[in-house]
Amino acid sequence: MIVSALGINHKTAPVDIRERVAFDPASILESLKLIKEQAMLEEVAVLSTCNRMEVYFKGDHQATERVTNWLTNHHTLEPEALNQCLYIHNGEEAIQHVMRVACGLDSMVLGEPQILGQMKDAFQYARSAGTSGQLLDRLFQHTFSVAKKVRTDTEIGSSAVSVAYAAVSLAKKIFDDLKDATALYIGAGETIELAARHFHNQGVDKLIVANRTLERGQALTKQLGGEAITLSQLPDYMHKADIVISSTASPLPIVGKGLIEESLKKRKHQPMFMVDLAVPRDIEPEVGHLRDVYLYSVDDLKDVIEENLRARNEAAEEAEDIVANQTEHFVAWIESLSAVDLVKDYRDNVEQLKNAELEKALLMIQSGESPETVLQQFAHRFTNKVMHAPTQYLRSLKVEQEPEKAQQVKALLGLNRSADN
Repeated sequence: MIVSALGINHKTAPVDIRERVAFDPASILESLKLIKEQAMLEEVAVLSTCNRMEVYFKGDHQATERVTNWLTNHHTLEPEALNQCLYIHNGEEAIQHVMRVACGLDSMVLGEPQILGQMKDAFQYARSAGTSGQLLDRLFQHTFSVAKKVRTDTEIGSSAVSVAYAAVSLAKKIFDDLKDATALYIGAGETIELAARHFHNQGVDKLIVANRTLERGQALTKQLGGEAITLSQLPDYMHKADIVISSTASPLPIVGKGLIEESLKKRKHQPMFMVDLAVPRDIEPEVGHLRDVYLYSVDDLKDVIEENLRARNEAAEEAEDIVANQTEHFVAWIESLSAVDLVKDYRDNVEQLKNAELEKALLMIQSGESPETVLQQFAHRFTNKVMHAPTQYLRSLKVEQEPEKAQQVKALLGLNRSADN
């Protein structure tokens, strides 16, 4: 039973490649069913975020090749474009990778907590699509426990460090006083909520939340104040924003160059600070070419993030030890399943031998033979058949040359007991 993981992330692939392999939440269930069927997998789950796309599945190297081919075809990619960004983990290495991802040890921001929620979403998607089974169910549940232990036992999550917080740090370098700024948030998901809270803590209490559904935006403004609008109202409100933070699941850009050009005119070219945290991008890259606009993508935040990592390095080492230890526990569980299967096969085999001999014995009794004779013959034949395979193996065993193996066989056959009694 082998678990495998393959994918791309912010370390291996630029944002344009990550955009192309991202899975739309609206179609993820259908995609899971397709990959399971077309890549001939028993179990599969997909994690798709702005910084990574990973596929977790039950299968070996051949299954890995099928998954890679499916991704290439599904996303209409040149094989080389994907392969040069792809990383692949199998077996114990894959198990450890999944746990490291859930604990934030492989994130752009070391120890960031959002990835655990995204991992839980991936698990629920797989369960809803019917593509998860015994192996992935156990792996995800064990992984969630490990992530909780890391949060509890280390200081990896003690400081407010995330992509959203990195945006705040960058804004503080551009604006003299954030308290005078108006922030426009496009989207109302977890990332936007986190960014809004970080900016609010820095004194930004004038905010506008634009979302596809008004109710979701109102839920955020109810907590932090401000005004909620729909995405269609952006042209009427964009010019009011000094800070624009966007993170939606839209497959196409929401903010175009023309909209920002018009907004700058209304603002009399007062500068706008814009951060696009979405993959695929919400803001057209051409917006960054406009004067008086400071546009940053998730990749641009790397330098800011690195400044906030130093305090977490020691805690990360402790977390790595926990992950390594828990990986061993999970591997032991997988190995125990193999032992269970072996025991079952052995019992089934002996049961078949017994039933065959019992059927013969019953026929002999029915034909009038002495029960005592039948029982003796049954015991003799059954004993010979049960002992046949072990006896053949014992005859081939070189006891003097393989003393350790001989001791193992004695323990297996219960021959050590007589020496103890």
